[in-house]
Amino acid sequence: MPAVERISIALPPEMVANIRKAVETGEYASNSEVVRDALHEWTLMRDLRQQSLGELRTLWRQALEGKTPGAPVDEMLDRLEHKYQALADAAR
Repeated sequence: MPAVERISIALPPEMVANIRKAVETGEYASNSEVVRDALHEWTLMRDLRQQSLGELRTLWRQALEGKTPGAPVDEMLDRLEHKYQALADAAR
């Protein structure tokens, strides 16, 4: 493992209890391992969110610059309503 640096953080009691439980049950070897894993996941999600925002901005820019007409709002809303109603019906 590369060099590590100690920091002190304050957490609500519920989070501390969750960390301790993860260690006590053997899911993790130490409190630090739990926090490192959580921060790793947070970093991945943050990076994905930033990437997604960048892609969305690109698509938005392309749509604004495009010369083709978009679909009417009412048509799109109808399509979405039908799609999600079909999903809800299938889940029953």
